[in-house]
Parts: sequence; C-alpha cells; structure tokens
Amino acid sequence: MTDLELRPGPGGVRLIRDLAYPRAYTLRMGFTDQSYVDLDDPHRLEFDYVQRIADAVDAHAVPGRRLRVVHVGGAAMTLPRYVAATRPTSAQLVFEPDAELTAFVRQHLPLDKRSGIKVRPEDGRAGLAGLRDDYADVIIVDAFVGARVPAALGSVEFFADAARVLAEDGTLMINITDRAPLTYARRVLAGLRATFADTVFVAESATLKGRRFGNILIMGSAVPLPVNRLAERAGSAAFPYRVVHGARLDQLAGGAEPYTDADAEESPAPPEGLSHFN
Repeated sequence: MTDLELRPGPGGVRLIRDLAYPRAYTLRMGFTDQSYVDLDDPHRLEFDYVQRIADAVDAHAVPGRRLRVVHVGGAAMTLPRYVAATRPTSAQLVFEPDAELTAFVRQHLPLDKRSGIKVRPEDGRAGLAGLRDDYADVIIVDAFVGARVPAALGSVEFFADAARVLAEDGTLMINITDRAPLTYARRVLAGLRATFADTVFVAESATLKGRRFGNILIMGSAVPLPVNRLAERAGSAAFPYRVVHGARLDQLAGGAEPYTDADAEESPAPPEGLSHFN
C-alpha cells in the first residue's frame, strides 16, 4: 500500500506508510502526526506518550480484565485497538466528531468486527454529558484540533462531568502539550486536583525543566493511583518520563487556579518549525 490522502494541501489529512512494516501507517493531520497504527501488531505504540497512557491502562486492573473505556478523540484509534488486543472483552466508546476522518480510517485501517469499539460522531464534551453515572472504568482524553487541545476539554466543569461518568475506582487520563513555564499544564492540573482525590503528572524531564515543548499526561482518580508501577514503567522507557506525585506535585502546581468554562483556553501552539510533537 502507498500513502493515502483524505484532504489535500498543507492542512490536509494523510496516512503515511511505514516502510519498515507492511501494514503500518502514521495518520498526519496538517503538520502533526496524530496516530500510528500497525494492523499486524496493535501492541506497537510508536509515540512515547501513547505508551505512557497504555501503561496507565495496564496498571488500572489485572491483565486481561474487561474494562469499560471512553475515548475522547479517536483519530486512527491507536489506543482503542491496543485495549481490544490486551483486554479482548472490553466495551469501548470513542467520541470523534470528524465523521469523514473516521470513515477514511475505517476504510484503510479497518477495525475487527468483534473489537467492541463503537465510534460516535460527537465532540467529547457533548458525548460525555450524555452518558449515565458510573458508566466507565477509564476515560482517556486525547483530542486535538490541529496541534492544540480544545478549550472545552480543560475546564473544571468538564472534569467534574468526567468524574460523574467514572466508576468509584475509575481513572481520568488526559494528554496535553505545553512548554515552559507550563502555565497551561498547571491550570489543567489544578482542575484535576480540584476534582479528584489523587493526581499524577507524567512528562519527560526536558519538558518539566522547560527545555522542550512536549506531551504531558495528567491522571486523576477518587482512589490512590498506582504511582510506583507507573514510575517503574516510565523510568525504564527508551525515552524516560518522570512521574510527579505527592509533595513534588504540590510544588509543581504552585498557586495555579483551575480553568473554568468562562476562561478556558486552548493549549499553546507548538513552536514554529516543530512539525509534530508526538
């Protein structure tokens, strides 16, 4: 298979073939690599931050246990495919408002009919609002418009609704991007800390120290998070991430105030010349 194009031009959407693997592609939207999928091996997670989210899903429950997972943001559905492969009986719901993109992905990177993955053409905020209480074990928020997280997905009101949808021991995981002095990330963190009893902040050291624009995973739960397991996996990765928790997290958060729906902002744009951030 060759490269495939949904929308032409600089802001277009393409599936870029990985020459090393016969059925693997990167979904590129504009200048941003949004997803990587290997149809022959859904365990292959090329983006470091996606591996960190997978680690968190793995640590949430014993291997193979069925989970109810809600994904806010779908793109090529890398993580839903991973969960389907590692926890085959799981029920997964994906909110992806770009129906044309979903049809393109389904055509060229088809999902197994027994995957348990359902995709709805809704934005995550509205989709989550329509779910009943105690619906999900895990909510994964990994949604971008271009290279920026929508403002509506960073407010304390959104996190409160996510907490409503989660089971008592459920976990919210949100992937964002930021750079020094991490003003956006600290405010998103403050929103999770205002909502959940336990939170962790996961990022590469270079991002934490302000040397690099990068991905940040923030997690929240009403019950203690598996911090030691997360730190072990993140620290042993080829490109290690740090897991910040407890007193160090208090220090990182500082006096940041949560975003509300009234003042929420998009995540910062990547520095000029950075073609992708995953």
